[in-house]
Amino acid sequence: MNKNFFIKSKILFKFYLIYYGFKYNFFIKKKTYSQFGEDIVISNFFGNFVGKYVDIGCYHPVKYSNTALLHKKNWSGTNIDLSEASIQLFNYCRKKDLNIRACVSDKKEIVSLYLDSELSPINSVNTENIEKFKLKNFTKIEIETHLFSELVTSNFDFLNIDCEGNDYKIIKSIDLKKYTPKIICIEINLKNKELIYNYLKLFGYELFEKKSLSHIFKKK
Repeated sequence: MNKNFFIKSKILFKFYLIYYGFKYNFFIKKKTYSQFGEDIVISNFFGNFVGKYVDIGCYHPVKYSNTALLHKKNWSGTNIDLSEASIQLFNYCRKKDLNIRACVSDKKEIVSLYLDSELSPINSVNTENIEKFKLKNFTKIEIETHLFSELVTSNFDFLNIDCEGNDYKIIKSIDLKKYTPKIICIEINLKNKELIYNYLKLFGYELFEKKSLSHIFKKK
């Protein structure tokens, strides 16, 4: 069934939210929720420690989530995504988290957002994704960007960034002297790899492990 159908039919989407909220909280117990097992690496690093996470480009509270396993271990935090549908899912599944619909960037401006669907992991402000994912029936809307410091005011232990090509703009907008996550997981591509590696090195982060496009850094 087309994902957009859920969103356009408010009653059906309401049932979808209730179903996922109930299933997530009572039935879904997996060893990993991540796409490539990133959450296992992160969970093993923290052990029994219970902390706070920030997930930018959170998409879904279960599918491809790098924070679901931590949440199941009583972590909590802030989840940020471009999609209202994604944030509604987080509001149902993670009621104690702060769930925000916003576009994070390195400056405040109006940008174009390209929606594959209202509930898609490849929604992005990056125009290169149109060609990369061969998007044809995308929707273009205007959205205002926000600075990280406007949305997150307290320190946290784990930072996840998965924003379809906008990852470097986001990480460089975060004051890593003020915010000191012990672990950062960020999506890397050939264009942003050197920029991100060099930026994180300035603040004492070194590569801990790679899982496909996800590169995991730890504070020295």
